[in-house]
Amino acid sequence: MSFLSSPDTPKPLAAVAADSAADVCADASADLAANARRSASAAAHAAAVKRRERAAQWHLLFIAVVVLGPLVIYPLVRLVMLSVTGSHGLSMHAYAAFFGNPETRGVIGTTLWILFTSAGLASLLGVALASLLFFKPFPGARMITRFLELFVAFPSFLVAFTLIFLYGSQGSVSIGLQRLFHLPAPPLDFLFGVGGVILAEVVFYAPFVVRPTLASFAMLDQRLIEAARSLGANSLMVAFKVILPLAWPGIAAGTILCFLLTLNEFGILLVLGSAHLITLPVAIYSAATVDLDLPTAAAGAVVMLMMSLSLYALYRRVNRRRVKGAGHGR
Repeated sequence: MSFLSSPDTPKPLAAVAADSAADVCADASADLAANARRSASAAAHAAAVKRRERAAQWHLLFIAVVVLGPLVIYPLVRLVMLSVTGSHGLSMHAYAAFFGNPETRGVIGTTLWILFTSAGLASLLGVALASLLFFKPFPGARMITRFLELFVAFPSFLVAFTLIFLYGSQGSVSIGLQRLFHLPAPPLDFLFGVGGVILAEVVFYAPFVVRPTLASFAMLDQRLIEAARSLGANSLMVAFKVILPLAWPGIAAGTILCFLLTLNEFGILLVLGSAHLITLPVAIYSAATVDLDLPTAAAGAVVMLMMSLSLYALYRRVNRRRVKGAGHGR
């Protein structure tokens, strides 16, 4: 029983306490070292991010000075300066001559009429094609979609020449119809005028509406469509009450893009336009190359540039709303 009262009994407890204190100090030192390493890593990462941002800024400055400067910025500045410069300094004479020309109102009216007719029909056709390809798939629909995506890379004048080879007065379709029905003259003779221009622009710009519309349809919640159908809604009700309200930002973005591209179309007009069909791009081209009136041509170009920038700003706004809607949908 003498070992119970031995003075050596507390020694193991003291050793355990000392070991625990040593472990706590070691852990604290390890934590401090880990925090120091994390701080150093965060500082190094922040410094690397700053270096990358600085390098990106220098790259943007290089692109702006070397590429955009001589190719975009300088020509636009020269265009604006040419339109407001007269023989005695700054002058609005070019704009007065442009808007004072009695033919200008007819040119602008013709431009807007062809724009709204061609772009409107192309938008309707594009939305119809996208709806058919997405909601009523059929064998070969994927191949048609890929072809429409490739079609936007073709030059517009190529479409005009293709229509001439097919539906011109000496085109294969027109000659075939003449021989089939024994007609004295080819029956098709409408391409070189308003009808041909509208047809070519509708054919060429409808695919530009298909792609954004398909992307908008792909982001739809199919459960909403199935729920509407299960409640007895027919196809028209589903289209106008469910699909259209949800997909309208993508449809609107494609439509505005179609209007923007149609407004600036020149190749089709140059190939299929007649002497009596003068639009704003043709009038600007004629003023610069035929009349050699560069200030008036510059004034018309600035007016057309303002119209294009307005449509582009509207397109960016609608497209930004479409992207935000897609983000909220996810």
